[in-house]
Amino acid sequence: MNREYYSRVSENVSAIIEAGCEFEGKLAFEGIVRLGGKFDGEIFTNDVLIIEETAFVKANIDAEVVIISGKVVGNIVARSRIEIFKPAMVKGNLTAPIIVMEEGVVFEGKTKMGE
Repeated sequence: MNREYYSRVSENVSAIIEAGCEFEGKLAFEGIVRLGGKFDGEIFTNDVLIIEETAFVKANIDAEVVIISGKVVGNIVARSRIEIFKPAMVKGNLTAPIIVMEEGVVFEGKTKMGE
C-alpha cells in the first residue's frame, strides 16, 4: 500500500472520530473508519482502520487492514496488512501477513508475519 492508495481509501470513509474527540470502550464497525482523536479500549473490524497523526489509541486492534500515522499502544492483528507511516509511534506486538514501516517510524514490540 502506498500513499496514493491511502488517499483513495480515505475518500471512501464510513465514519470519522476527529481530533479533539475521546472515545472509551469497544468499537466494532463495517467500512472504513478514520480515527483522529483519543481512543481507549478494543477495536474490531473486517475492514480498514486508519489511525491519523492526531490520534492516540490505547487498544488491542483486530482488523483486515490497519494504516497508522499516529500513536498506538496495544497489540495489532491484521488479516491482510499493517502499514505504518511517520510520524507514527507504536508500542505493542504486530501480527499480519504483510507489515510495512516507513523510515522514521518509532516502533517498540515484536512482529510476526505469515498466514
